[in-house]
Amino acid sequence: MEVVRIIVTVVFIIVGIALAGIVLMQEGKSAGLGTISGAAESYWGKNKGRSMEGVLVKTTRWLAVAFMVLAILLNMSFF
Repeated sequence: MEVVRIIVTVVFIIVGIALAGIVLMQEGKSAGLGTISGAAESYWGKNKGRSMEGVLVKTTRWLAVAFMVLAILLNMSFF
């Protein structure tokens, strides 16, 4: 069982590093004056899920869930 714990720990570290990198790659959420002029209703505002920013947000969510699950798994004493 010690080998499984080492593998899970390595995956946990990789997920943590990837999560930190993805978060640092994202833009700030302060839209500034763009929201006043209606820029959120443009083509890019409607299709944000398909843009690079949308992919980063989805990846951040999945990595955060994986990080939490691995943290809970490593905290359990059955390893």
